[in-house]
Amino acid sequence: MKFKARVVARGFSQREGVDYDEIFSPVVRHTSIRVLLAIVAHYDLELEQLDVNTTFLHGELEEEIYMTQPEGFEVSGKEDYVCKLKKSLYGLKQSPRQWYKRFDSYMLELGYSRSPYDCCVYHNKVEDGSMIYLVLYVEDMLIAARSKSDIQKLKGLLSAEFEMKDLGASQKILGMEIYRDRSKKKLFLSQKSYIQKQLSRFGMSSAKPLNTPSASNVHLSSAYAPQSEAEKEYISRVPYASVVGSLMYAMVCTRPDLAHVVNVVSRFMIQPGKEHWQAVKRIFRYLKGTPDVGISFGSDTECLVSGYSDSDYAGDVDTRRSMTGYVFTLGSSVVSWKATLQSAVTLSTTEAEYMALTEAAKEGIWLKGLVGDQGLHHDQAVVYCDSLSAICLAKDQVHHKRTKDIDVRYHFLSTEKRIKVKKVGTADNPADMFTKSIPYGKFQHCLDLLNVLSG
Repeated sequence: MKFKARVVARGFSQREGVDYDEIFSPVVRHTSIRVLLAIVAHYDLELEQLDVNTTFLHGELEEEIYMTQPEGFEVSGKEDYVCKLKKSLYGLKQSPRQWYKRFDSYMLELGYSRSPYDCCVYHNKVEDGSMIYLVLYVEDMLIAARSKSDIQKLKGLLSAEFEMKDLGASQKILGMEIYRDRSKKKLFLSQKSYIQKQLSRFGMSSAKPLNTPSASNVHLSSAYAPQSEAEKEYISRVPYASVVGSLMYAMVCTRPDLAHVVNVVSRFMIQPGKEHWQAVKRIFRYLKGTPDVGISFGSDTECLVSGYSDSDYAGDVDTRRSMTGYVFTLGSSVVSWKATLQSAVTLSTTEAEYMALTEAAKEGIWLKGLVGDQGLHHDQAVVYCDSLSAICLAKDQVHHKRTKDIDVRYHFLSTEKRIKVKKVGTADNPADMFTKSIPYGKFQHCLDLLNVLSG
């Protein structure tokens, strides 16, 4: 039998400004991972995965840090001595940041470029003129290139500098399963195992399946907070925060169909009531029937950024704020989505749609920059909106005098050349499911438009 032990620093005793300063360490955005997968599927690239062993031990310390000798391993005769750390150690607050800085500097030494749109995305041109990509999430990394030999060369360079584990062709990353059909240039991303694990964890494995995650005639509010002592006692035994957190991770990674309803139930984390808990259980009943639903990548359509925006005017019962919903595709593959309450109360449907359109445009600009940085250049990203009045407001500054109550940061679309706004019919706007609960027929139509389907 083999036993392992790891020396861990007592980071909780560190003092800011003395033995640590900055501690933030970036990780790759999930959107960037999906963009890479869309590129891999579209151009039929090789996709491999690496894992770094003892990640945080590679970081170089910038501060002078001392620690007591590990218990049971004191040097005889020098028990009152302390150890001066030469490199970062697990437990130190700055260890993740120092690891990223070490890795980042090495990638730049190799001649790779760091994306200005996501500092955990790296790329470089190889001898045949094609691109090689690397994305980093702490110790997990994906590498994509046209030639497997180019990937092997990069793996060799990384292994010479860090202790690496070669995982071969990528099959799973951050709990997301990757399935490829190279003959059809298709790639499928899902969290089937994760969802089944959560169903079992929260006792919903035998629940009766439903075909939508939320009921279209139910509007949750803080008025459903527990009033009696019996209700408070009941809710105290409910793992509401843990359940919503597990649903949120599925929504962020592979399940845009959960975006709206997860946003709604997460508003009541402080004081959930029975109705809120029933709404959460309904989401699990929906997942029970759709554990293998995920995102399909790969098509013959041109690899361009396009998006859809929508809003639900005064949809929040408590604050009367409107919902913003948007979704973006690269080619026909969904890569980015969001459902959130707007920061201010709007005075009309037009204003709500306009604010949603502006938020979508900002995401579109970022996405256009990200894919352009990776070699997929195009003049404009297109954002579709089903409100003609909001489109007119976005295109012509003469209308801005009617919306003086909207913050100035929303009034940039009329002069923004990187985004083109177009009209789409409400029936064909998939962003509709990000702003409200909709009937099964419309819900399924939105999923079909986004290539979100069962694996």
